[in-house]
Amino acid sequence: MKKSLSLLCVLGCFAQPVWAANISTINLLSQANFRLFSEDLGSALSYKAVTPAAPLGVTGFDLGLEITSTEMVNSSSWAAALGGSSAMNSMIVPKLHIFKGLPLNIDVGAFYSAIPTTNIKLYGGELRYAILEGGVALPAVGIRGALTKLTGVDQLEFSTKSLDISISKGFAMFTPYAGLGTVWVDSNPVISGSPLVEETFKQNKMFVGGNFNFGFTNFALEYDKTGSATSYSAKLGFRF
Repeated sequence: MKKSLSLLCVLGCFAQPVWAANISTINLLSQANFRLFSEDLGSALSYKAVTPAAPLGVTGFDLGLEITSTEMVNSSSWAAALGGSSAMNSMIVPKLHIFKGLPLNIDVGAFYSAIPTTNIKLYGGELRYAILEGGVALPAVGIRGALTKLTGVDQLEFSTKSLDISISKGFAMFTPYAGLGTVWVDSNPVISGSPLVEETFKQNKMFVGGNFNFGFTNFALEYDKTGSATSYSAKLGFRF
C-alpha cells in the first residue's frame, strides 16, 4: 500500500502545472502557424502505451492511470489558438488506460482522457502482436498499430495513426524497453469562412522506458520524442 501511495505521488508531480485554456480561436492562426500548432498536437496527443513489448497472455489484464507531459516546441503559436492566452510551454495529458491479453501473443489496449479546465478530450486504442514473447534468454519484440481521436474542440477535427516496433527484456522486477515508429497526423480546421486548410503529415517517433513490477502493482516511466517535441510519461497500473 505504501509503495502504491508513493507512486501516485510521483504521478501527481507529473500533473503540474495545470493550464486553464480552451482551443477556441484557431482562425487567428496563419497557415504556417497552424501547421506548427498541429505538429505540437501530434507530438502530445499521439498514442503512448508506456508498456514493455512482452504480451500479457490470455488471462492478462492491466488497468492503469497515466500522465504525460509534452514540451510545446512552437509555444508562440498557442497564444493565438487559445484566445490570446500566454504561450503554453507544456501540455499535461492524464489518461485512464486498459490493456487485455488475447490468444496468439496479441494484446489490445484503449484509453480515455479529458484534460481538466480545457475543452480537450481524447480517446484511442492499440493492437499489438508479439513477434517474440520473450523469456529467460530472449527479449520480447512487438509490433503495434494505434490511433487517437480528439473530441471537444469545435474548430478542429484531429486524429493520429501510428505504427511502431519495440523490444524489451525483463530482469527480475525491472523491464527496460525501447522502440521506433512513425505517426501520421490529420489536422483539419472546421471554421466557416476561414482560409485555413487541412494539414496531413508524418512524424518520426522513438521511445525508451522502464517498467517496475511489484506483484499486482505495475509502475512505468517513459521518454518519448515524436517529431520535434519530447514527452515524459508515468503510468501506475494494476495487473490481474
